[in-house]
Amino acid sequence: MDLDASVQFRKRLGRGITIGVATAAVALGMVILYLTNYYPRTDDAEVFANFIGIAPQVEGPLVRLYVHDNQFVKQGEPLYEIDERPYQYALERAISEQATLEGQIEDEGRRIAALVSAVSVAQANIQSSEADVTRWAAAVDQARADVANAEQGVQRAQAEWAYSNNNLHRIEPLLVKQFVTADQVDKAKSSEIALAETLKQAQTQVRLSQAGLQSALAQYEHSKAVLEQSNAQHQQAQHAVTTLEPLINQRGARDAAVKNARYNLNNCRVYAPFDARVTNLTISQGAYAHVGQQVFTLIDATTWWVIGNFREGKLQHIAPGMQANVYVLSKPNLRFSGVVDSVGFGVTPDPDVIGRLEPGLPDLQRTLNWVHLASRYPVRVRVANPPADLFRVGESAVVVIRGH
Repeated sequence: MDLDASVQFRKRLGRGITIGVATAAVALGMVILYLTNYYPRTDDAEVFANFIGIAPQVEGPLVRLYVHDNQFVKQGEPLYEIDERPYQYALERAISEQATLEGQIEDEGRRIAALVSAVSVAQANIQSSEADVTRWAAAVDQARADVANAEQGVQRAQAEWAYSNNNLHRIEPLLVKQFVTADQVDKAKSSEIALAETLKQAQTQVRLSQAGLQSALAQYEHSKAVLEQSNAQHQQAQHAVTTLEPLINQRGARDAAVKNARYNLNNCRVYAPFDARVTNLTISQGAYAHVGQQVFTLIDATTWWVIGNFREGKLQHIAPGMQANVYVLSKPNLRFSGVVDSVGFGVTPDPDVIGRLEPGLPDLQRTLNWVHLASRYPVRVRVANPPADLFRVGESAVVVIRGH
């Protein structure tokens, strides 16, 4: 019985161990699956930094070269110097030509100073003539108003005289029949005579007003003619003054020549635009530098990135702003913190999958792929506080996304 019990115990123990190992394997697999999905990682990554090619903006022999290949330089440190003498001479010549122009402008200004007073006099005459035109225009309006009032007075006097005349002719026959008195007829005659005189005076006033209007119109036209003459004199005087403008217009060109010469002179000395590492130095002191011909490269040592290529299925768990761990293979025991800057949105399509898009019809490959490989997209991770002497462009790295 003891032997059988021992065998049964061993069976149960073995079964428990098997179940425990299987359960642990499943749990470990779930943990790995979770970490792989929600904390994606890749060893397909490289270190990257901004870099610029240093090329002269002026040409000439290199008289000083302050750096050597792979040297670390601080922002503002000198890099190289080109012979500045030709550019110094060009600057002095440009400054001399600018001073000569200013002397010509000053001489010409003194010559035409007397003409400025003529312009002022002409301007004063214009203002006086404009005042006369305005005054006589008002006088014309007043004369027209006087004519209109006089004509209304004539119409009113005409109506009153017509009424008085009709009344006189109406009551005169009634005197014979003694329907009216002689005194009434005399009053009607007196009224008709007085109104006739009033009508004549109103007509005379109309003619006087019309004469005044004609006089005002004549004065108005005369004042306009004087204004036109004053404007012509003013333009003539201005034309004499504007002879200085061609010289003044040259100031911009001379000033630009001085600035360009000074700019070229300043470019004879080149300084580091940022903390950087010098690399690919292909020129030595004494060589002749040509404009636009690159002499070496500066790698920006202030900001470093690691670009990791992640499978497309992992991108849903990666977003800008997430924290990341970065390892470089030259120092695998050092861990660097980073932040996801961006996630790529495009890679070159595989021609074996979509073919070649050419004019006409697409060229599709007649292939049958049993295994579909996931595309990889670049994820840029900015390294926080990177050491200046550790990272190298193109260095292999490992990126682990930690999430927010």
